[in-house]
Amino acid sequence: MAEEFLRIDKLVKTFGGNAVVKGVDLSFQRGEFVTLLGPSGCGKTTILRMIAGFERPTSGTISVEGKDITSLAPNQRKIGMVFQAYALFPNMNVGDNIAFGLKIASMPREQREARVEEMLKLIGLAGYGKRFPFELSGGQQQRVALARALAPSPKMLLLDEPLSALDAKIRVSLREQIREIQRELGITTVFVTHDQEEALSISDRIVVLNAGNIEQVGQPFEIYNKPTTRFVATFVGTLNTLNATVADAGAKTVRIGETTATIPALPTSAKAGETVALTMRPEAVALANGVDRDIMLEGKVAEVAFLGSVIRLKVDLGGNLVSVDTFNDQRTPPPAHGTSVRVGIAASDVLVLSA
Repeated sequence: MAEEFLRIDKLVKTFGGNAVVKGVDLSFQRGEFVTLLGPSGCGKTTILRMIAGFERPTSGTISVEGKDITSLAPNQRKIGMVFQAYALFPNMNVGDNIAFGLKIASMPREQREARVEEMLKLIGLAGYGKRFPFELSGGQQQRVALARALAPSPKMLLLDEPLSALDAKIRVSLREQIREIQRELGITTVFVTHDQEEALSISDRIVVLNAGNIEQVGQPFEIYNKPTTRFVATFVGTLNTLNATVADAGAKTVRIGETTATIPALPTSAKAGETVALTMRPEAVALANGVDRDIMLEGKVAEVAFLGSVIRLKVDLGGNLVSVDTFNDQRTPPPAHGTSVRVGIAASDVLVLSA
């Protein structure tokens, strides 16, 4: 059984009477990489700052290894934090930036120098110790900021949107490196982002937040494939919606235009004649290509977007516009705009989500 490392109980934070975090309960396991995911203003950074000690909770507690740290100052928590802005000291070289926390802790000079070299090697910047921040790229500066946070051997690492100022290719490379370092050190890590791809690609678990509340907690596979609320389904990934009419709630059948289909996910509370929204991911909708599925619908291609390895079609199904993802096959070009197509959907891939 995994060992609990960090616990948040009934955490509330208000600013001027406005609650931005509303009674959050969370548990983090030792060595786990957990991402707080949500739109701007959802409370994710505020939670991170309360864990770090930069914000005092209005109510609730934060415990590390069973010890209440809610009232401790940031420098008493043994937590490393990396910010969106690199926050490196411009008048110090890379080595001195990394050694800053070690010097504050009165570590002997020889030990500091050895630790700095160890950190430079860890982040792939061995030999860069004498350079100054302005001589480094954005990605290199953020790696130095990461090394500075890790140098004092903190119990936990907090990352507040550390990749948002970088271009797309560097972001992918650096997030993979952060994950490799985290695994190598086995350090409990809390990562804040609004980027769903980042969250899905590197997390052990994801906490989806909305307006100060937790919408869902789960592994990336669960969050993407089994969203429990409409917010999670629409925020994480692309979601198709088909309007349908309940034909027989007991038999779980619905009508989509002239097509009748059985939907296992149809709730027992549905009523005959009621309109429901059937939802599914773009990869769950396929061009028929002679193969029948549970739900077969006729439509016309409204848009074709080439995304490299994937081609995303938007198909108009009698007023319902759905996205269809198909792998790029260099031998077979995608159907052109205006082409009539049949699409198929497996009933097991369909969710019926409440508002």
